[in-house]
Amino acid sequence: MITGNKGEWSEIYALFKLLGDKNLFAGDADLKKVENLFYPIIKIIRNETGGNYEYEITGDLVVVSGGKEKLRIPVKTFSEQAVKLLSKIKGSTGAFSIPETEAFMKSVNCGTLKAKSTSKSDIRIVIHDQRINQTAELGFSIKSQLGGDSTLLNAGKTTNFVYQINGFKGSTSDIKKINAIDTRSKIKDRLEEVKKLGGKLKFLSLEQDIFKNNLVLIDSLLPNILAEVIKQFFTSNLSTISALTEEISSKNPLGYDTQFSHSFYEYKIKRFLTDVALGMMPSKVWGGLYDATGGYLIVKEDGEILCYHIYNRNQFEDYLFHNTKLETASSTRHDFGNVFSEGENLYFKLNLQIRFI
Repeated sequence: MITGNKGEWSEIYALFKLLGDKNLFAGDADLKKVENLFYPIIKIIRNETGGNYEYEITGDLVVVSGGKEKLRIPVKTFSEQAVKLLSKIKGSTGAFSIPETEAFMKSVNCGTLKAKSTSKSDIRIVIHDQRINQTAELGFSIKSQLGGDSTLLNAGKTTNFVYQINGFKGSTSDIKKINAIDTRSKIKDRLEEVKKLGGKLKFLSLEQDIFKNNLVLIDSLLPNILAEVIKQFFTSNLSTISALTEEISSKNPLGYDTQFSHSFYEYKIKRFLTDVALGMMPSKVWGGLYDATGGYLIVKEDGEILCYHIYNRNQFEDYLFHNTKLETASSTRHDFGNVFSEGENLYFKLNLQIRFI
């Protein structure tokens, strides 16, 4: 029996729904469908343990190939299965099985919830781009709003930023008291105590060099920009990427020439979010190549699926920029949030984790 959570079942839902719709609709920054921007779907390819299976749309039929024999199934059957599956996903919690859907999955050579993948692509779709009159096979990452908010950038020791504490006038016992603070907002409260005792955080570097160099590859000052964004998050009530970036832009801590109103911070943050979304991982050397060559598919709460396509880069960047936030990960697991000393200097580590709103 196949079991999975809402996010995992959403991958099967996306397959059924897209085959039933026959088109991929683009979305805007507010998660609304752009009615006049869509891509006819030619086929969807899934990589199962037994190999690749193709679901090709021919008129009102879906031709399933890759198995022992070709199957021909009405498009409306996939639409009906999508409706039933959506209802089950919405009405379930935790990990669950859906025997009726599983039986249909097996009948169309779909044996697992998650297609085999070594990249950020969850589904591969061959679309027809009417503007350039060409077909293209594109890999999409699926993000579902049916379950909990999904992460864009997962926390780890790799995403720790190291700051030196300058001007601190506290004693060793003060440091122990600060590190013992165990409130719900303990990192913010510890930083507030550091500030009361004259301490100011000055960004030094990232804890691990691979992520630092990945950021430098995107933009040489990106580590410094993100360090300011993270510091702002942990010392204010702001959490969304857009609000944090706006605040940093108004302060201009990197001293950019703003006399002509260039959007330095917003532009660079959008570049970063896009590269994270489409391939860059903190723990792996990033060469600039995208895994999810198409972009994102968002399964909305009402079951509608929207496509954020890197052909429409502005919409894709706007979607990421306006629909993400920073959040506090586990400080014990990722080893950050304490005042610590090395030699005569004091330091403090803050962590970067980004989640969809």
